[in-house]
Amino acid sequence: MTVVLKLGGRVAAASVRSALAEAGPRTVVVHGAGPQISGEMERRGIEPTFVRGRRVTTAEVLDVVRASLAAVNAEVCAAIGAGAVPLFGDEIGLRAARVEALGLVGDPEPVAPEAVLAALDAGLVPVVAPLAEGPLNVNADEAAAALAVGLGAERIVFLSDVPGVLVDGEVASVLCAAEAEAGLADGRFEGGIVPKLMAAVHAARGGVRASIGSTEVPV
Repeated sequence: MTVVLKLGGRVAAASVRSALAEAGPRTVVVHGAGPQISGEMERRGIEPTFVRGRRVTTAEVLDVVRASLAAVNAEVCAAIGAGAVPLFGDEIGLRAARVEALGLVGDPEPVAPEAVLAALDAGLVPVVAPLAEGPLNVNADEAAAALAVGLGAERIVFLSDVPGVLVDGEVASVLCAAEAEAGLADGRFEGGIVPKLMAAVHAARGGVRASIGSTEVPV
């Protein structure tokens, strides 16, 4: 059984060991670095711009993205230990369709990279930084979903600093894909939960059991 574990930038290194223990032996880790990227952009005096939770990326921003992802990747691998295999999506064949309106950003496509499969078959833990060939910046949630579908994973878990998807102020235990899409279309969901929901729906429709914290997102 293959599981994809997506870690938000705020919880990446701190929670990875306990999350792996629950996920099982064949686990692919995909991490974000949103807070780290925003912090470094602020330090450099670069004003961030987001469109529906996705970061507009120039060449200057892409440099920050890569450096921040590299730092988080190293921290996650250190937390896992000797079994971790650091991987960058643009170096292992993660493909994406470029989204011109967002600059150097892509929508990742389902893929099963040989480097990921080799690590899993060797009993190791591939730790993937979400960049695509180009290079292009890709949302970590969407990258995780694309890998889950491409690998034929049984489950994808989105782990972040929020307990799940809020509906009417309460964490929903189950939110079906159609309901999630309707809420996204009419603006009920905003901010950082948007790409997570979109990615969970994509994974669910691709045959992968998806959950965001304690919220299950079935087809």
